[in-house]
Order: sequence, then C-alpha cells, then structure tokens
Amino acid sequence: MTRRTDAHPDLNRTDAGAPFFSTWSVGTPLRQRQTVEAIGATWERRPWPSDGLLGYYVYTGHDASTLLHHSQWRSEQAYEAFVKTHRQERVDEIDTAVPGIERLRLDRYRHYRSVRRPDDTRVPGCIVIVEIEFEESAADSRRAWVDAVIEALESEPDPHPGGISGHFHLGTDGTRVLNYAEWESAQAHIDALAAPGDGIGSARQEWERVQTWPGLKSSTVSRYEYALGLIPDRTRP
Repeated sequence: MTRRTDAHPDLNRTDAGAPFFSTWSVGTPLRQRQTVEAIGATWERRPWPSDGLLGYYVYTGHDASTLLHHSQWRSEQAYEAFVKTHRQERVDEIDTAVPGIERLRLDRYRHYRSVRRPDDTRVPGCIVIVEIEFEESAADSRRAWVDAVIEALESEPDPHPGGISGHFHLGTDGTRVLNYAEWESAQAHIDALAAPGDGIGSARQEWERVQTWPGLKSSTVSRYEYALGLIPDRTRP
C-alpha cells in the first residue's frame, strides 16, 4: 500500500537511478493546499504502483502558485511502465478534485554530486531549487562546472550558517543542471542572497569563475516548502 511520510527524501540514495522533477501551476495558495491534499488522498486509496518507484514528494512554491514534484525511480523504464498502467487514473482523479491544473514540464536528471557535512542533522525548513541552463556546445562541461561550484562552496571562508546541503543533478537533455539545496529557512536563504557578492557566495575569484563559465546561458532560483511525502508501506500486504 501507500503511506505518507514526514521524512525528507534522501537525495544521495544509490538505487535512485532516475530522479525526476516536475512543476505544476495551480494558481493560488488555497489551490496549492487543495492539490496537495488531492494528491495524497488519490495515492493513499491505491496500492503503491511499482517497486521501481522509491518515493514521491511534493513541495509548495513560495510564489503562492506552483507545486514542485520530485520522484525517485530506479530507472526510466520503471517510470514508462507506470505511465502506461497507473498514471492516468491518478491524474484524472486529481483533476476532478482541483480542475484547471497546468502541468508545465517534467525534467529527467541523474544525480551527480552532493555537498553536506556528515554530522549535520538539521531538518530543512526551505528547499531552494536552482536551475541552470547551458548552451548545447557546453554540455560536456557541466560536470566541471558543478565541481567548481562545490570547490567554491567548500573553500568559502565564512559560509552562511543557514545552508544545509546542495545536491547537484545533470539533466538527461544535455543542457540542464539542477541543484536541490536544503536551507534552515527561507529567511536564511534570503539573508545569504543579500550578503555582499553575487548569489550566496562572497565576492571571490572562485565564485566569479562559476558565474562567468563559458556556455552558461541562464539560471533561476525558486523556494519551496515540503508539503507531502509518499512511500510504499512495507508493513501492509
């Protein structure tokens, strides 16, 4: 069966061979809450659809109109099988409960690297999603760019205390990078952005290198709050 969990996903789990991120536009804070509840109720009424799905997580956007979805799949083949057999009935029930949802896009990624102190047990109060787009000609340099970002983070002499972790993913489309960053709170992230420098890093050569990387096309930053976690209930048949 399916059950809810308050636990945040483990972005480092090695069996999640196909992590996906998608965004829905629902319009208002009320519709955000209604959609989250409709998703939870729809999934809880049904058996867990596949051993290939490890967990499904939903977040409410601080823009008061969007939802972020993160699903952890063992493989893309497991997801494709789910689409053929179980997805549409769930979509139909959710859309009946909350008409007018706009599903903006689904992006497929592979986890590349994470940065987090092993002794840090803080529970994040805010999830910051940083999406970076590269020119197609620079696709092969994305790993080197992530390595440079992590080098800049780890060499920062005065890191903001509100930052917890960063989990970097490479898009299978060849042009995207996504950083799933965990912060103590939205205010901590806002304060970090307001500090001297461009972004969360100080005005140092390491950060300038990251920000002027050849082929870097654009970046967007969005803040979210954890709203719903769904996982298989192994205690019930």
